[in-house]
Amino acid sequence: MARRTSAVLPLGRDAPSRFLPWVFALMVYLAVLALTGVLILHSAVERWQRGEVGTLTVQLMPVEGESEAARLALVQNLLGEIEGVLDIRVVSQSESLDLIERWLGAGNVPNDLPLPRLIDIDVAPGSGLTADSLALNLKASLPGVSVDDAKEWLDRLADFGRSLELLALAVVVLIGLAAVATVIFTTRMGISIHRNVIELLHLIGARDGYVAAQFQRQAMMLGLRGGVLGIVFALATLYGLRHVASRLDTPLAPDIPVAHWAWALLAAVPVVTSLIAMITARITALRELAKMP
Repeated sequence: MARRTSAVLPLGRDAPSRFLPWVFALMVYLAVLALTGVLILHSAVERWQRGEVGTLTVQLMPVEGESEAARLALVQNLLGEIEGVLDIRVVSQSESLDLIERWLGAGNVPNDLPLPRLIDIDVAPGSGLTADSLALNLKASLPGVSVDDAKEWLDRLADFGRSLELLALAVVVLIGLAAVATVIFTTRMGISIHRNVIELLHLIGARDGYVAAQFQRQAMMLGLRGGVLGIVFALATLYGLRHVASRLDTPLAPDIPVAHWAWALLAAVPVVTSLIAMITARITALRELAKMP
């Protein structure tokens, strides 16, 4: 049946058959990159949501003429008297330097840079202790004190990440719709090109399903061929990005998905694309053939 189908309608010789694989290759390439963006953003949002919960950070800026050790002791005593504070931990200077070097790179922090002393405190759940209220209590006795709540800006960062995630998903959907529109256009063009042959097939008793099967098989093969080409280029791009990102000593570097299920999901894109092309071609062909006498 497959050999007779190919011989009756030489769809492989049509102009659409020559450019369609390249169109699918570009679409799959863009879809894989966009889907990778979705996976990266989803992973980042999950990390941000699992971030510091119930933790406040006190920043004690250095003040000229005052002993840092005395100021640290004073702030620890004040924190110990505040209701709702469960644990107090002074971050060492080396830890603070490591945090800055993660952003600026190792060896890029000036030696004379005045670093604030950081104090992490655990807050009891339901205590009502906030960064603002704690800062008011401390500033009365210690100038140059600020309090940060990591959860607040992590929540804002997570909201921004979710917005970007939805945008990347929208891009994937638009690429899918563009692929459907392309298959519809090329299928209609193919029916128009081979209209005389199709009418002859109808006269000798061929059903619409028989003719539509030729278009769906052609669309599936072209979609799969272009999809494989597209994902090869996409995976090569991701490998290059992952290699570059691994050399960047900064938390801003993207975390390219390494889980097996993530790579399997990306590898399934060409298969899904070819199935969409096959189904779209069959539906389009049956509708167009139904209009013919």
